[in-house]
Amino acid sequence: MRLSQYFIPTLRETPKEAQIVSHRLMLRAGMIQQSSAGIYNWLPLGLKVMRKIEQIVREEQNRAGAIEVLMPTIQPAELWQESGRYDDYGLEMLRIKDRHDRDMLFGPTNEEQITDIFRSHVKSYRALPLNLYHIQWKFRDEVRPRFGIMRGREFLMKDAYSFAIDAEAARIEYNKMFVSYLLTFKRLGLTAIPMEADTGPIGGDMSHEFVILADTGESEVYCHKDWMNYSLDAGEVDYNADLQPIVDRFTELYAVTDEKYDAADCPVPAENLMTTRGIEVGHIFYFGSKYSTPLGASVADETGKQCDVHMGSYGIGVSRLVGGIIEASHDDKGIIWPQSVAPFDAVVINLKPGNADCDKVSEQLYQQLLAAGHDVLLDDSTDSPGAKLNAMDLIGIPYQIVIGPRGMKDGIVEFKIRKTGDSQEMSPDAAGQAVLDHLAGQDTI
Repeated sequence: MRLSQYFIPTLRETPKEAQIVSHRLMLRAGMIQQSSAGIYNWLPLGLKVMRKIEQIVREEQNRAGAIEVLMPTIQPAELWQESGRYDDYGLEMLRIKDRHDRDMLFGPTNEEQITDIFRSHVKSYRALPLNLYHIQWKFRDEVRPRFGIMRGREFLMKDAYSFAIDAEAARIEYNKMFVSYLLTFKRLGLTAIPMEADTGPIGGDMSHEFVILADTGESEVYCHKDWMNYSLDAGEVDYNADLQPIVDRFTELYAVTDEKYDAADCPVPAENLMTTRGIEVGHIFYFGSKYSTPLGASVADETGKQCDVHMGSYGIGVSRLVGGIIEASHDDKGIIWPQSVAPFDAVVINLKPGNADCDKVSEQLYQQLLAAGHDVLLDDSTDSPGAKLNAMDLIGIPYQIVIGPRGMKDGIVEFKIRKTGDSQEMSPDAAGQAVLDHLAGQDTI
């Protein structure tokens, strides 16, 4: 993509309303624009990152055996009245009426909708276990939306819902999602600690939040200090095997959210307890028959007896993760994207468009990287060299090749790694190969 033909409305100054790093950098990098309180337009750069996150989430859900569906944003109130949650959910639910005066709502979550799908089509235990998920926009009318997309009112979320014949089978499905989340967050370049959590309005008696530790986190968390040196690499996973040992390994160290913390019952000595703040990026629940019983979601077991199915739900805030990754990966120059979700794999920066040598080498490198199948940005804008370099650091593309007239006199360009700031002068051919090697994980520089 040529920058002269693209749309990245970067800002030099930080908007006054931005209180945390991710909000400031997303506005400055031209990723989002506020539409109204807690609701944002996703501009091209932000949308590219969000779609990459969405695809990784989708791939890991599919690998764990979940099946994708798509449910509507607008739901009938009758389903929520049937489950008993319509009045309990509170003012966060946006309640509306259609032109026929029917009560509707903009879905904040989908337990009722998915249970209705299940009860309409599944009648026998032979169809179990079943895990259905979708990635859809949701709306929760926060009383005080803040922190940009981190605490907005409209957000993109992945919800998965599992159905099993009993509690033991449901635990197996819960474990699959637990491990799937470990793998997902690793691919996103995040260290997300699984913590015992309160179930909140979703309900149930078993729940874990996946939390990124960050000073700007909205909630306080408590964990054993050994988490700081604990590897969250789950390794190779066979979803047909017993996953309980993996779950046990990642829950043996104490880690709880503030709702679950009790100083009187905390098993960790004070000198080993770390109190910090965290950002929730995923939440999983097991809630038994909380929804299946009132909604009549039952199947015939082996004896022909009707049994209410046991359910779990599993959420990942896809749009929220864009901000979470920035909070975890940035410096004073701007965003540092993990390679897996960067809006572009690399950028070729032509410091002097119109200079014959700069134009020729920039175009050659751009075409070389495109031909190798990579998503590349060519900065062919007429901005000053300083503005170009600052903008690319702000945007956070992992690898930069900088071409200027001074270097062209000696036949060299600059290859730069955004994450480390390391740079090296080399020939254009060597710089192109350096980018390819790094993107292939075979870097030697």
